[in-house]
Amino acid sequence: MSRIQLKSRAKINLSLDVLGKRSDGYHEVEMIMQQVNLYDTITLVDRRDRETIEIITDCEYIPKNNGNIAYKAAALIKETLNIPWGIDIMIEKHIPVAAGLAGGSSNAAAVLVGLNKLWQLKLTTEDLMRLGVKIGADVPFCIMGNAAVAEGIGEKLTAVKGLENIWMVLAKPSISVSTAEVYTQLDLSKIEKRPDTQKLLKAMELGELYTLSQNMVNVLETVTEKKYPIIRQLKKKMIEYHAVGSMMSGSGPTVFGIFKTYEKAKAAYRNLKIINKQTYMVQSYSKGNRDE
Repeated sequence: MSRIQLKSRAKINLSLDVLGKRSDGYHEVEMIMQQVNLYDTITLVDRRDRETIEIITDCEYIPKNNGNIAYKAAALIKETLNIPWGIDIMIEKHIPVAAGLAGGSSNAAAVLVGLNKLWQLKLTTEDLMRLGVKIGADVPFCIMGNAAVAEGIGEKLTAVKGLENIWMVLAKPSISVSTAEVYTQLDLSKIEKRPDTQKLLKAMELGELYTLSQNMVNVLETVTEKKYPIIRQLKKKMIEYHAVGSMMSGSGPTVFGIFKTYEKAKAAYRNLKIINKQTYMVQSYSKGNRDE
């Protein structure tokens, strides 16, 4: 085998709570993450003729050097296991960049999973997740896939029953949000509404879409919505177009809406696409990474 191609899937947050700030500067979180079927395509080409890692992409918004988290993933594998040869990493981007959808983390996860197969390294999923957290808190979830409760800085994962084939619309406004800035500006003492994780998990387990949608909470919205009113406006539009619930994913700026039927999601997608270029119609994805 000289090459392998993988789907690098996005995630959304069905809840996001910040419990406090740790002594190392990171924040303690509790959140429910769900994979969706919006994906980048990652092609890895084995290069025994050199030692270097090359990033090849037509996306102008992502770095093509060691500033790219996918590059860091390959470098970590090479360094940890003393791999002497190189790799070409081809990234075909479809997940919007810096969107709160873990696009970069998902790329890194695909590189770790792919190199394990391509180079027959025989690492377990747990081994890969332990490596992944060294380069990003969302990487272990992107390796595991489906749905999970994430705790700690996001690396402590408990697999849960995910949403199966639920239609959603994602809308990423043309703004950039700094995750670090959002967390810096978050005032934990002023958070009035927090997610009830157990209530949400029960709704997911029972397939109660309305209960889930009405109880989703992302405490980071208290910061991002104030700074960028477009987020509140997009949430309002989602509801106007018959979403049963709408929320911002991660630190933003992407807003998602959950829909009961394909027809309602399609109508909302068409309407939102007119006012917001980066709009996507997706489904929840519950197969993990078994079909790579």
